[in-house]
Amino acid sequence: MPMKKNVVVFNRLAPDLVERLAKHFNVVQLASAAELPDALAAGPVHGLIGAGWQLGRTQLAAATDLEVVSSISVGYDNYDLDYLNERGILLTNTPDVLTETTADLAMTLMLTAARRIVELDGWLRAGNWRAALGQDHFGCDVHGKTLGIIGLGNIGAAIARRGRFGFGMRVLYTSNNRKPELEQELGADFRDLDGLLGESDFVCVVVPLSERTHKLIGQRELGLMKSSAILVNVARGQVVDEVALVEALRERQIRAAGLDVYEQEPLSDSPLFGLNNLVCVPHIGSATHETRRAMAELAVQNLESALLGDPPLHMVNPQVKAG
Repeated sequence: MPMKKNVVVFNRLAPDLVERLAKHFNVVQLASAAELPDALAAGPVHGLIGAGWQLGRTQLAAATDLEVVSSISVGYDNYDLDYLNERGILLTNTPDVLTETTADLAMTLMLTAARRIVELDGWLRAGNWRAALGQDHFGCDVHGKTLGIIGLGNIGAAIARRGRFGFGMRVLYTSNNRKPELEQELGADFRDLDGLLGESDFVCVVVPLSERTHKLIGQRELGLMKSSAILVNVARGQVVDEVALVEALRERQIRAAGLDVYEQEPLSDSPLFGLNNLVCVPHIGSATHETRRAMAELAVQNLESALLGDPPLHMVNPQVKAG
């Protein structure tokens, strides 16, 4: 009978899923990132599964038998993909299962910022509601406005559907490639980035982080937006220049913003916190019980397939063959 391969779980996995892995593999579950070096040095490790840790040359040098890293995430900017390719280590991820949930959050941020929900909730709780509200406390409509999507992938398209069919919004988008089928479905119009920023009432950022998209939205781009526009970022924090955004919000260069992601995470102190025209939440795009469970199950399935000799459902670097 062949020897079981060894798997290290580095976070975010329910006990029953650990038990599922243990039917096929020898499993070690870590409590913190500090335990990883010892776990890798203790003996051959063939698979890693988890999310949220930076993994590259420094962290994985001792893992000479590593075949696959199964990430419980869609984004993979925490992983040194060049190094994994160099080593022949397969990286898998969990797209699609969080598409609708993340789109829900994007719309939540859009609506919350437009109607000033967080600001007015605090105002009300402070005992300030003593008469009818005046125009100083009015928000703005979402329905019938122009929604600009930067990155019309699966999540971007799901946001666009909510805007178009739920709120009667006109949809603009910019992307690496034209999307004729989505243009027809959504009545969406393609624009270059500058054109989209200038026409949109709501700008939603949904691009992956790369060298090309790092600080894609900076001082110049914010200056192209309408003064009445609202920016929403559910992509990666580094796609938006936070210093420039703070200045734009402080000076009312744009109306408001809604953020789920930040340049540095976790975020415990920031100039962003002093802005009443900003809605911020702690990177919760996929943070529902149902979606996180589905992501974990998919990651387990990817890992099992890779180590047992079958092609995983979702491979970031499919040119690499595990095992």
